[in-house]
Amino acid sequence: MSSKNKDGKERRKLSYPVVLLMIAGALLLLSALRMITDANDLTSSGQYSSALAAAVPIGLAGLGGLWAERAGVVNIGLEGMMMLGTFCAGWIGWQHGPWAAALAGIVGGALGGLVHAVATVTFGVDQIISGVAMNILALGVTQYLAKLWFGAEGSAAQEAGGNDKQSPVMENMPDFSIPGLSDWLGDIEKHHWFFVSDVAGMVRGLTTGVSWLTIVAGLLFVLTFYVLWRSAFGLRLRSCGESPVAAESLGVNVYTYKYAAVVVSGALAGLGGAFLAIGTHMYSDGQTAGRGYIGLATMISGNWRPGGVAMSAGLFGFMDSLQLRAGGPTVHALLLLLAVILIGVAAWRLKVGKMRAAVIAGVIGVLLVVWYATTDTVPLELVVATPYVATLLVLAVSSQRLRMPKANGKPYRKGQGK
Repeated sequence: MSSKNKDGKERRKLSYPVVLLMIAGALLLLSALRMITDANDLTSSGQYSSALAAAVPIGLAGLGGLWAERAGVVNIGLEGMMMLGTFCAGWIGWQHGPWAAALAGIVGGALGGLVHAVATVTFGVDQIISGVAMNILALGVTQYLAKLWFGAEGSAAQEAGGNDKQSPVMENMPDFSIPGLSDWLGDIEKHHWFFVSDVAGMVRGLTTGVSWLTIVAGLLFVLTFYVLWRSAFGLRLRSCGESPVAAESLGVNVYTYKYAAVVVSGALAGLGGAFLAIGTHMYSDGQTAGRGYIGLATMISGNWRPGGVAMSAGLFGFMDSLQLRAGGPTVHALLLLLAVILIGVAAWRLKVGKMRAAVIAGVIGVLLVVWYATTDTVPLELVVATPYVATLLVLAVSSQRLRMPKANGKPYRKGQGK
């Protein structure tokens, strides 16, 4: 199957066999890089376990943004909705446990989404301004309530270990491992065989000590796809983001669907915030650390599709975990990988006749090879910035293929098509 790009040229869509071949090729490349550079953490089980934990809250925020923007409402307020989720999870979690904390996070985020929906859908407030206001409001509300509820002198929360900046500690969220598989894969991983040990390490990291909340998050991605792309409800909701006037002419209550989408958006972001609080066993001030904004970036680079959001969040989680676990030497090894990719891009651009782009990619690739060959590590500042650099690179590379909903961010008033 194929489609046409902006220039009218036919562009072939990727089939599942091709996608599988690309994944296998990426695994082979990563395995070869690990063997050449001796950076074993690139494919270790600990790396992928940490990457999964880092990817989930970002992915949930991105998924929340997808719901809102598919209905035509830009949700810059994801960060604030995540803050509300972390606070509500911490407030309820220390008293009633992690599952209650997850539900509280969903409710807290949904309330933030409702406020954003009232402002943008009912009153027509500029969606960017409303989202920024939501982030500021959520920050102020959570800090004020933390002082009032967790740090009040003589309160039960303070006696349980809470203070102005954090809630008391909650219980652990249960996790699971596939019986027998973890030890077997661990035995294979420690031999560091080419490809086989690498795959074993990846699979072990993704199947050992996995939080049940991670499973819930994965199911939400699947559910989102079926609801938005395989149901009448989803068709109507997406029509509101493409052409609300046409949708209204067919009897769709555009306001109702926009409200539903933005509230669900907030609930998903709130669950992402709750995941952070549950993972650290408490709410703490500044816990989201900009993950709502990164979630927005994963939604864009994922082309407003659940699978794309999941892949983008996974990439950011991988890079975030890499810089936290391995530091300079492993990030240094990635310079060689990036160089190989750029040289490959240069060859492809040259083949299709785009000389300028080929030269730029080739020169940068060669410079990266020289950088790798003449150094043993990379500066700490670059290590810390690695996840954000990766996000910018993905956005830059994927920008040609992105297509947002046509009416996304555009104000709509009921009956405006008459």
